[in-house]
Parts: sequence; C-alpha cells; structure tokens
Amino acid sequence: MSVPPRAVRLDEATDFLREHPEVQFVDLLIADMNGVVRGKRIERNNLPKVFEKGINLPASLFALDITGSTVESTGLGLDIGDADRVCFPITDTLCMEPWQKRPTAQLLMTMHEMEGEPFFADPREVLRQVVQRFDELGLTVCAAFELEFYLIDQENINGRPQPPRSPISGKRPQSVQVYSMDDLDEYADCLQDIIDGARAQGIPADAIVAESAPAQFEVNLKHVADPIKACDYAVLLKRLIKNVAYDHEMDTTFMAKPYPGQAGNGLHVHISLLDKEGRNIFAGEDPEQNAALRHAIGGVLETLPACMAFLCPNVNSYRRFGSQFFVPNAPSWGLDNRTTALRVPTGTPEAHRIEHRVAGADANPYLLLAGVLAGVHHGITRQIEPGPVTEGNSYEQHEQSLPNNLRDALRYLDDSSVMAEYIDPKYIDIFVACKEHELEEFEHSISDLEYNWYLHTV
Repeated sequence: MSVPPRAVRLDEATDFLREHPEVQFVDLLIADMNGVVRGKRIERNNLPKVFEKGINLPASLFALDITGSTVESTGLGLDIGDADRVCFPITDTLCMEPWQKRPTAQLLMTMHEMEGEPFFADPREVLRQVVQRFDELGLTVCAAFELEFYLIDQENINGRPQPPRSPISGKRPQSVQVYSMDDLDEYADCLQDIIDGARAQGIPADAIVAESAPAQFEVNLKHVADPIKACDYAVLLKRLIKNVAYDHEMDTTFMAKPYPGQAGNGLHVHISLLDKEGRNIFAGEDPEQNAALRHAIGGVLETLPACMAFLCPNVNSYRRFGSQFFVPNAPSWGLDNRTTALRVPTGTPEAHRIEHRVAGADANPYLLLAGVLAGVHHGITRQIEPGPVTEGNSYEQHEQSLPNNLRDALRYLDDSSVMAEYIDPKYIDIFVACKEHELEEFEHSISDLEYNWYLHTV
C-alpha cells in the first residue's frame, strides 16, 4: 500500500472542505511532458481519500505525444502492461477555480512509484533532482517566469488563428503597439479577470503588458525562492488564462509561432541564487566582476545547445527565431541587452540576476528550468568563464549557432554527457523518443505550401 509523502498534510483536505462548503467537485491535475494538464475530476467527499491514499494514473501519462497518444517506443506503455503509478497531492495547491459555473476546486498532483518513491519520468521530479544539487551546495534557487500568449478568436479561418474582435470597438487589432495602454483597454475585462483569478488561486502574477503583436500579452510572475513552485505557478497560470479567456468568448494560444511575420510567444525565466543567509550571491556593483554570476552564465552558455530541445520542444518552436523579434539564436550574454540569450538586468545591484530569453511558451516549465539550472550548476562547480560581454546588437556580432530545428536539438541532447549528469538518461531517452515520434509524423505530412508549389509545376 502506498504511503503519502511526508510533505502531504492530511488535514489540508478537511480544512479546505470546511472553509468551502459550496464546492461540489475537485479537479486533480498533473502536467505531462508537453506541459499539458491532465487528470481526473472527483466529487468533494472523495477528497480526503486522495490525500490519504492518492489516485492511480498510468505511467504512460508521461509518454504521451502532443496529440495525447502513447509513444510505445518509450517503454512506458504496453511494455509494462500500461501499469499504474500513484499520484499524491502537492501541498498548498488546493484552491477554487474561479471560472467554473459549478463550484469546483483544483489540486496539483505528482506521480510516485507504488512503494512511495518519486516517479522518475514526472517532469516535476526531473527538476527536483537538479534542484537537489543546489541544496547540497547550501544554495536556494530563486526563479520567476514571464509568459507570453495570444488572445485569439474562437472561430478560426481554415484552421488558422485570427485576433479576436475587441469587446469595446468590435474591430480586430491589426497593428503592432508594444506596451500599448489602448490594447490593454480593449481587452481590460478579460485581462483583469486573469489577474484577479491568479490572486484568488495564490498565483503571484505581477502585471500584464501588451506585447509585440496584435492581441499578444505577457504576464509576469513574481520571484519565489522555490524553483519547483515557480514552475507550478507557470503551469497553473496557463490553465487559468485559457479558461478565463474562454469565459470571455475568446481562445488563447501559447504556440511558439502562431502567425507568420509576427512575434512568437516566449517563456523567459529569471534566476538568482541565495546563500544560507538569504543573500543573493549574484549581487554586486559590477556584474562582470562577480565570479559566481560569470560562472553561472558560462555554464548556461556552454550547455545551451544541449538543452535546446527542452527550451524549444516542438517543430513550430524554431519558427519563432529571428533578430527582428528579439529571439537570440547564438550563445551570448550582455548587461541589460535584450538581443542576447542571457541578459543581466543592471538596476539595483542587490537584484542582479540572469534572465534566460531563449525558450518558447510551448516549453514545459519544469524541463526548461531543469535544463537551465543544470547549466548554472555546471558552470559554478567547474568555474566556467562565459567570454566577453556583448555590447550593442548581438545579431550583428554572433552568427546563428544554436540548433535551428528539432531534429538537431534532439541529437545535441541525446549526445550530451553534461545533461546526462543532471538528468536521468532514462528520462532523456523517453523525451527523445516522444519528440522523434512527433517529428516523424510531421515529416510524413504534406503541407499546403507543397501542393501550391509542386502539384502542377513538376
């Protein structure tokens, strides 16, 4: 019989039900390899049993491709009889879903072996094992995400997205107005409900800004001194945004590049490290003279090609890159320079940190952060120097050198001895198998452009 992890508080369920007598259902949620939230819905009276005994879900949940089909080459499907593992609650994630018409709560889960050990293929566990390396150094990772997304119409044209009509003007936005207050006003009710919903769920959303394309926005999350919790917030924020927008008769997309010729959706992450006294070890008057900061940057830059598949995990991810859209395509770093892969904001010296600007919004936050932190730890423990700071336009000084397609990115990951030191090689095999399966499906399809070019011309 499975025993709940010590972090699970058995009284959390009874306390919540007493405080929320109106709740009828509870959604039990777990994020798969692609960051897609899956799970079960239970009635309220079953919640205490979930805290006591967990729920069973198949291990193949972490071998699903982007369409939700099991990739058998991972070995987590029929090879093990599609066997179950047990999922237990993550403490302090039980909250109401503000968008539901029937009072419904949600609870984030994580998967374990039947004997109680964390299940190696849960992306949350992949990240936990990397974070443990920092615990051994007496360091705490502080992290925050910036998440970009598009509001889109619920009615698309031939399967392609289009901006939604403004609830105020009735018009579809066409122009690009970065940081436009007018664009925020056009969708103010929806955007405010997102912020209000985040606060109600304990998600530390800080602000929403209009981004670089029609009906594109960015939500900033506040720094938290718990990198796994930071990823939990990012996963739950995406679900919140989708559901609130739907309540406003709009859809959303976190697809890396939904529109040709427009900016893609990024997922930037800010990282700092705190010592045992809670001091930021990256702090200082001159970032270039801070050895810990330099070495962390050096490690991330050195491992950047190897973790590209975690940062940009889909075929579409690589369409986002281009100098005009501030998406770096070479390992580079700079001080307050948004053209580089790693930016060090140079405001308050005590708040110096690394902003990682490469990943797309389609990335799984747990895997993204696992790959980046592997580079940080690698650099600090091996004292890797990052090379000179890039000043000015990085695109004019560095040729494109990062993998620019999924197949090459998977090869870099599969061949990386450094990534294999931090991330279980069994998990890397599963990830690569799933993504190669998707890639093969994509390459066997025939695009409209191929028909337009070749059907009558060759």
